[in-house]
Amino acid sequence: MLTASDISLTVAGRPLLRDASFVVGKGDKAAVVGRNGVGKSSLVSLLVGEPSPALSFSGDVQILGTLGYLPQVPVAGGLGTDSSAFAHVLSARGLDALDVELSEARRQMADDPTPERIARFSDAEERYRTLGGYETESVLARMAEGLGLRQDLLFDDVDSLSGGQRRRIDLMRVLFSEPDVMILDEPTNHLDVPAKRWLMDQLDRFRGALLLVSHDLKLLDRSITKVLNLQHGELQEFKGTYTSFRAELNLRLDQQQRTAVRQEREIARLSSLADSMRASTEKRARTAKTLDKRVERLQRTKTKTVARERTARFRLPAPPRSGETPINVIGLSVSYASNRVLHNVSMVLGRGDRAVVVGRNGAGKSSLLRCLAGVQAPTTGEVVLGHNVAVGYFAQEHEQVDQQRTALENIDDSVLVTEVDRRSLLGSFGLPGELATQRAASLSGGERAKLSLAMLASGSSNLLVLDEPTNNLDPPSIAAVGQMLSRWPGTIVVVSHDRAFVQALDPTHAVLLPAERFDFWRDEYLDHVELR
Repeated sequence: MLTASDISLTVAGRPLLRDASFVVGKGDKAAVVGRNGVGKSSLVSLLVGEPSPALSFSGDVQILGTLGYLPQVPVAGGLGTDSSAFAHVLSARGLDALDVELSEARRQMADDPTPERIARFSDAEERYRTLGGYETESVLARMAEGLGLRQDLLFDDVDSLSGGQRRRIDLMRVLFSEPDVMILDEPTNHLDVPAKRWLMDQLDRFRGALLLVSHDLKLLDRSITKVLNLQHGELQEFKGTYTSFRAELNLRLDQQQRTAVRQEREIARLSSLADSMRASTEKRARTAKTLDKRVERLQRTKTKTVARERTARFRLPAPPRSGETPINVIGLSVSYASNRVLHNVSMVLGRGDRAVVVGRNGAGKSSLLRCLAGVQAPTTGEVVLGHNVAVGYFAQEHEQVDQQRTALENIDDSVLVTEVDRRSLLGSFGLPGELATQRAASLSGGERAKLSLAMLASGSSNLLVLDEPTNNLDPPSIAAVGQMLSRWPGTIVVVSHDRAFVQALDPTHAVLLPAERFDFWRDEYLDHVELR
């Protein structure tokens, strides 16, 4: 069970949450929801005992039983005794360290089978068996199949895996731990439709306490029984799915608005009546004072209304005009040691074209985009940029953002010379006021995505290379990014697994991996977009 009492959160002097209390009991499946930047990930970091240095907090958190935690950002190098994905997963039960201990005890017993060494080996083997060590391979094989992950990748270095492959490994680790309390931050990022269905089935069967943060509306409707809505520094609890929560929230807001209007009318009526009596007889003056007191009571107790969420709107400036052919890719290949992920990719895009790179995780999508952006050299082949082409790159893990600098300091000042202009740009991307002076490392995943988009808008790029630009964004922001890019007249190459976003983009071309085929866009390719 998870209990949080009187939780208050402040990041870099910015209040996020005040005096929030909630319980997630055994069998509960709760989701923390809210717009980017309201404090969801900060709350999760406190619950799991890993608050960021920029987070100030008060209150009490208690977790009864074991905890399994899926972070939004993977831990570099993994958590195992070595850097392999297999050791990373086994570490959830301590089996990686126990396997080393068992091997050493076996070696020592073989060298000199003293009673002490035999006892040490027997004890280690019993603990290994109790923790399910001998069933590990079959259990992980079933998980890998359900998540659509090749089993041989379990023996690769975790840092060599693609974002989607690493997400699956981290999910396997949490599920393998069989915890009493499970906290998942954006668990469906990078997952295709079959893997999402498999995960939802696992969550349906989970009998412990589940708390998740997600913008995946299908997951929120399928796998939760309680919504914790974080908005305007307050946490409100709603029973049911996300859809039922939205309906109830709208009903509450409508009722609050009607009640507030009636109260304001009554306050205005009584105030006007009291004013008309003040300069009259002594008796009417006493009545006016009585009415004043009634007005004061109504003012103190009147219903507080909550503003509805505003529609997000983002804008990219009109780009400088490029040549007719902004980019020409000729025979590009990429290899990592003996592993060749791309063999012979060729493509030509005209000014204003929009190409979507489609393929499963590990097919080389991010490698291709890094080569197009010029941050990685291809093993063979060539990327030729046309006349007057300036490339803007959005990296999947926001590597282009300097985490130690503030949002304001990350904005290029060569085009937006004044701080007022840079602040105005950040505000238009949902990073106003104090958020502009926060270090990027203390921003949420969604806020870092918005900062990355603002950085693109601050430059003079006319060729955008975008790797999962909508990851970690809330649904209104995803829609806003799609609308922004659909109206932008420059050239775009994008990797995205968000079907609605790709539809809004209105692509002209597709790059199909691993087939390495460049083709005009067809609507049937939408069916491949969600495959990861």
